[in-house]
Amino acid sequence: MEAMDLFEYMRSTNMEKESPLAARMRPRTLDEVVGQEHIIGQDKLLYRAIQADKISSVIFYGPPGTGKTTLARVIANSTSAEFTQINATVAGKKDMEEVVAKARELQGMYGKRTILFIDEIHRFNKGQQDYLLPFVEDGTLILIGATTENPYFEVNGALISRSIIFELKPIPSEAVKELLRKAVYDRDRGMGSYNAVIEEEALDFLAQLSGGDARHALNAIELGIMTTQRSQDGQIHITLEVAQECIQKRVMRYDKNGDNHYDTISAFIKSMRGSDPDAAVYYLARMLYAGESVTFIARRIMICASEDVGNADPMALVVAANASLAVERVGMPEAQIILAQAVSYVACAPKSNAASGGIFAAMQEVEQSGNLPIPTHLQDAHYKGAAKLGHGTGYKYAHDYPNHYVEQQYLPYELSGREFYCPSGNGYEQKIREHMKRIRREAAEKGGAQGS
Repeated sequence: MEAMDLFEYMRSTNMEKESPLAARMRPRTLDEVVGQEHIIGQDKLLYRAIQADKISSVIFYGPPGTGKTTLARVIANSTSAEFTQINATVAGKKDMEEVVAKARELQGMYGKRTILFIDEIHRFNKGQQDYLLPFVEDGTLILIGATTENPYFEVNGALISRSIIFELKPIPSEAVKELLRKAVYDRDRGMGSYNAVIEEEALDFLAQLSGGDARHALNAIELGIMTTQRSQDGQIHITLEVAQECIQKRVMRYDKNGDNHYDTISAFIKSMRGSDPDAAVYYLARMLYAGESVTFIARRIMICASEDVGNADPMALVVAANASLAVERVGMPEAQIILAQAVSYVACAPKSNAASGGIFAAMQEVEQSGNLPIPTHLQDAHYKGAAKLGHGTGYKYAHDYPNHYVEQQYLPYELSGREFYCPSGNGYEQKIREHMKRIRREAAEKGGAQGS
């Protein structure tokens, strides 16, 4: 047994030395964690809970490489509770049954709590999540879930209600740089024994290109040190050129069904609506770079052209609709030019939501008041028997009057005087507003003169 224990010790020691740099550099205590001060600052709830060993069920949500598993490991190192880890991609119901059985035994015999860490918890189906619920509820298990997907979409509401959600943010560039320096020069857990040096320009480049993903940055620096020849001074120099070779292309976090997709398209639309063509074109580039569908992008531009520009510049919808047709016929890469033209036009166009506001208000009125009677003079007089019923009687044909306009009741009488479309003073809508005022005023004056 002692020989077996020695063998296991040697195996684990060798694995620790030979494991990837990102695994070796994983923080072991809260003090070693970089970034995420918004949830593990010394005055924050999670920090206090871990220090007091009073952790409750939590779900860590955030992009890859931001420290979800790291925080779970820190909790494992800090708690007196039994810590068990499973991965949702490979675990089945039998694995969970074994965890629950052991947790009950520890709780019953020793009064010891069990923390169950489930990595990629969003991969569990509804049935698997439902199985855990009663054991989380009665305290048999303290759940720590980690997910890159929005837990409010991917995790059962019942589990959500019994857990505290902590959102992890991309690690700031300065924190990534600090971590990279430790990785290069630390002889215990880093690569200090390789006698490497890293230039500040290379640090800046890797920190920026990692996009807040510490693991991505550490993998790059490990690749650079392992593959770069020593210089005549006996050192391995990680220059900007070496760093650029290690990361050939920025890895865009853009799941077309996840948060990145919705956040980026939201920023794209809001930038066009806010008349910022630079930001709008930038978010367009991010979507194109990540491989977003050009037809999807074109649809969003058309919606914005109508909803946010409207009649302030009626040409915006014409440009957007034609861009939609053009990108389907042309395809990439030229389609990006067409999209950029449409985006910049819509972003720079004068804005008005008067038309969209009008239809929403009208829809609300219809929902509330139902099918109000249409004025008789507006009803169709051509179908059989309509004329005998008086339908169409008294209708005034607008083209027979000055300015092709005549005052008469068009809305149901119950809504007389109600306004749904109120042209703004922006762009072409100013002309629309002035035109409507003029023809109504002249019609009123003419009617008054006739009455006198």
